[in-house]
Amino acid sequence: MRFGYSNSIRGRVVECTPELLSQALDNPATARVCAEIEDALEKVRRGEMSRDDFETLKAQKKKQLPILTPHAMFKSGRRLNSDAVASGLSMYDIDHINDPRGFYEQRIAGRETELGIVMAHVTPSTEGLRLLFIVPQGLTLEEAQQWMSKQLDDYDYDGCVKDLARCSFLVPRSYVVYMDFGSSGNGASPSPSEGGGSGRPTTLLRSEGVHPTPPPSEGAGEAPSFKGIPYKDIIAEYWRCTGGQPQRGERNDRLHLLAANLRAICDNKEEWLLAIMPRYGLSEQEMRSIIHSACKEPTKGSRLMRQIVERMRNTPACYTYDTACEEPPSQIPLPLAAMAKALPIGLRESLVGVPATMHMPVLCGVLPLAAAYADQVEVEYCDGNRQHLGLMSIIRGDQASNKSVVKNAIDIWKRQLEEEDALARRREEEWKERKKGRKASEKAPDDPKVMIRMMPVTVSCSTLLRRLKNAREHTLYSFGEELDTLRKTNGAGSWSSKYDVYRLAFDRGEWGQDYNSDQAESGVAKVAYNWTMLGTNGALRKCFKTDNIENGLSSRILVAEMPDSAFSRMPKFGKRSADDEARIQEAVSRLRSYSGLIDVPRLRKAIEQWVEEKRVEAAKDIDHVKDTYRKRSAVIGFRCGVVYHLLTGKERETKSCVSFALAMAEYCLEQQIKTFGEALQNQYVEASGEGMRKGKNKSVFDQLPPSFSLDDLAALKHDSVSRNSVVKIISRWKRDGWISKTANNRWNKTL
Repeated sequence: MRFGYSNSIRGRVVECTPELLSQALDNPATARVCAEIEDALEKVRRGEMSRDDFETLKAQKKKQLPILTPHAMFKSGRRLNSDAVASGLSMYDIDHINDPRGFYEQRIAGRETELGIVMAHVTPSTEGLRLLFIVPQGLTLEEAQQWMSKQLDDYDYDGCVKDLARCSFLVPRSYVVYMDFGSSGNGASPSPSEGGGSGRPTTLLRSEGVHPTPPPSEGAGEAPSFKGIPYKDIIAEYWRCTGGQPQRGERNDRLHLLAANLRAICDNKEEWLLAIMPRYGLSEQEMRSIIHSACKEPTKGSRLMRQIVERMRNTPACYTYDTACEEPPSQIPLPLAAMAKALPIGLRESLVGVPATMHMPVLCGVLPLAAAYADQVEVEYCDGNRQHLGLMSIIRGDQASNKSVVKNAIDIWKRQLEEEDALARRREEEWKERKKGRKASEKAPDDPKVMIRMMPVTVSCSTLLRRLKNAREHTLYSFGEELDTLRKTNGAGSWSSKYDVYRLAFDRGEWGQDYNSDQAESGVAKVAYNWTMLGTNGALRKCFKTDNIENGLSSRILVAEMPDSAFSRMPKFGKRSADDEARIQEAVSRLRSYSGLIDVPRLRKAIEQWVEEKRVEAAKDIDHVKDTYRKRSAVIGFRCGVVYHLLTGKERETKSCVSFALAMAEYCLEQQIKTFGEALQNQYVEASGEGMRKGKNKSVFDQLPPSFSLDDLAALKHDSVSRNSVVKIISRWKRDGWISKTANNRWNKTL
């Protein structure tokens, strides 16, 4: 396997040797150029340099770096596709990552052999990750990169990196995350990998067509599988059945047992097991020792492993993202089940051990808290106005419908706020004690005005106002396990005004109260307040009667529905590992690190198109309910998409991010109509019949003939619809260009 090296982008390409590669990685000039690029990026982050100026400088500086041509060698020494001899390597670029090393650790570390990776390094801009890997047999460069994308859960990559003449700018050794080119075929001495590499020998393969031994699979380029079930899913289910993933101190023993069990469903070959087995931070040498020891034991077969495979074959669609569920696939409400593996850090780990039918309630539960952590962020919506990430969600379901699965995820997400609030509450209690214990002649101690962000849903209006005034532009958060508790405390007196607070919280409106008494808090504050509530359907109906439907509160709520558990089998839940919980904390820290205006043009465009499509649907069906709820459903989906985008750490929104935002908007609209639609419809007095929902293909507009009269339209409407209302409908259609007038009281369709 031979590939090229040049000391500059326009220099002659020669065969890359270990010596040349080592010199380039250790060259002070290489380190200096990359340091200059990194310094310029810091200026961009401080606002001292524009992004355009940075990109220009980066392009100039990169030309001073040595290059590799990993895809090929060239007969003439010039980078021409016509002279190229393929090397068997492919280059995979992942751009715009805030933390390339963290991305590598989370998604790639321990899988290098499985993925055929020979080198991984941070790009010169420090905003991307570059992988050099061995092309699986039978695949083209483009197919190999698509294959790698699937192995990394369809993560976005630079699709232009696919011609043989493509070059790769080299970086200092400190930028190298992993490097192992295997054994040299010409006796070249290995050079050690330093500065963050794997610590394994670094030499270059010289034999043509060398490929890693493929694990058992049912098709080239597919994930390793047994009877159509990916090994990674089988392993995930094995961990679920045996008490969760191994922790420190038990990894060797439990990985040994896993290897021994896997031998029952794959050939007894160590190389295959090495490609399939997870590593959990162990080196290749340690893994080889574990697998070798497991393969020396007598083959007995594994009853547990065969039971797992048989169960997964019988209910294949239920095994989504390392979990088993007992519900039929038809109950999975959204294409989210297919998106689950592409979710970013934090959201992905929130679904570990959660049956697929409960994915949406869990996500809807944690998103308001995730948005509360990103409270210093502003985004421009497609109407041109700036917004903060205000979100409120209600998870509804019958009694004993496993709503606690949402609470379990939120308990992990809220740890940082709870720790900070505990200190603040201690200070506040000490102040109260000093105030109470002072002598009559002594001056009362100054109020410390501590910031406490986690509040019970039963907080009084006076305390809530004080917390908002002391929040210093941060968002408060409440989690309520019982919606009925909220209903009872907000039902009378001044408590009832909290429903107004919730409405104002969606867009950080101002709220306050004014009392003469010193015992009650007075003043005005911006309402930055997110919350998540769990409740039964009965409690939800009592909370959202006429007022809270008509006044706009219902359209501001992200409602999620637990799957119907009537007469169903008990669902099986997995456990999150310590690593999963640590990644959720990392996600929290990432959200808290953002501030200022975040530009999301792709999200804006997608949501604007979605809300317009829903407007057309509503207008054709004269559906006031859909027209009302589509507007804020779009805002809610947009804000969920922004949280997703922030968690990816990328500069631009990914395709999966846009898909997620649209899916959330669609789900929100569906649930709002399902939950509140009938009540809202009954409040349209002027044209009560216009709120009736019909199927898309049976809309009032579609049922009219190409040429119709006022009487034709009136005949399709209910008797309660006045003549004046029918005229208004005609006027709207004409304004939107759907119809043209041909005679008095007669029109032709133009749409």
